[in-house]
Amino acid sequence: MSTPLNTGSTPDTAGERQSEQARAANPPSTRQGNLQDGSTDARPARSGRAMSSLLGRLGPVMGLVLVFIFFGVLRPGTFLTGENMELILLQTAVVGIAALGMTLIIVSAGIDLSVGSNIALCTVVVALLLTRHVPPLLAGLGGVLTGAACGLLISGLVTGLRLTPFIVTLGMWGALRGVAEGIAGNTTVVAPTTWLNTLLTVLAPNQRWMLLPPGVWLMIALAVLVAGALRYTRVGRHIFAIGSNEQTARLCGIAVEPTKVLIYTVAGALVGVAGVLQFSYLTVGDPTTAVGYELNAIAAVVIGGASLSGGKGTVFGSLVGAMIMTTISNGSTKLDLANWVQNIVTGAIIIFAVALDQWRGRRAQ
Repeated sequence: MSTPLNTGSTPDTAGERQSEQARAANPPSTRQGNLQDGSTDARPARSGRAMSSLLGRLGPVMGLVLVFIFFGVLRPGTFLTGENMELILLQTAVVGIAALGMTLIIVSAGIDLSVGSNIALCTVVVALLLTRHVPPLLAGLGGVLTGAACGLLISGLVTGLRLTPFIVTLGMWGALRGVAEGIAGNTTVVAPTTWLNTLLTVLAPNQRWMLLPPGVWLMIALAVLVAGALRYTRVGRHIFAIGSNEQTARLCGIAVEPTKVLIYTVAGALVGVAGVLQFSYLTVGDPTTAVGYELNAIAAVVIGGASLSGGKGTVFGSLVGAMIMTTISNGSTKLDLANWVQNIVTGAIIIFAVALDQWRGRRAQ
């Protein structure tokens, strides 16, 4: 007589019973770290990437907080005052608005080294228009259009002659400064006092209801517009696509050259607005002002999380980066550091920003 086969699911051998006992004593949640077949749990990797992304977003803010703490501890009586905080905001407005335009350019994998010279030219244009009794609104608009025209010229050289932005804007850096000095007669242009002079000044007691000076509100409004355009419009997506891979963007049907023209023209207009605010801060047209502002704008954008290789960057990060640059400059002044020391500090920050960009790129790979 044949013995019937056991087809039940209940273990009836000693080996199977031992296996069941082992599994009960060591559930899956405790076995994940002890896998012997070479596999690894994906959750720690995902958690590490999430933490890295979080630090990337919060890193600039943490850096700003640390800078404030550093100077606040060293100079609590002069640095941590309401008047000095307002002064920092005033000083940030010019570089911050210029950094908005630089954000568009760097996200598209470009660069602009002519920002400081463009700002100086715009201050001279505004002052000259006011001396010719042009209404203040039109004079300010003239400064903005001057910046936009410079951006349009740069875009034409980049797209039309197929030149690299670095070479074009390096040449424009010297050319625009020369034009500013030429039309100003190698001197400052004194303009009549108008409401343009109040855009970037400390609020009077009867203006405290505004909370912030008009120029700072203008920076915030422009930041919201630029951030919205980058995030929610087709042009914004095209800017990121061009910066990530221009050839792929071209193959996808994106009009690369017209988009670049738009980018540099809008960035130039934003530099023009920064020039109007610089005129308001100085109250004169000065062809020698804003030296090195292009480096401050680039450093602000990179510190804020953008990549010099393109395809990455945020408006919020750029504004935080601009605040960091301004706060360090202000704090150095409160510490009575000489100008040459401040220049060394600024240079070190720029090198650190580029090194940080390279480190982030290697981490991403």
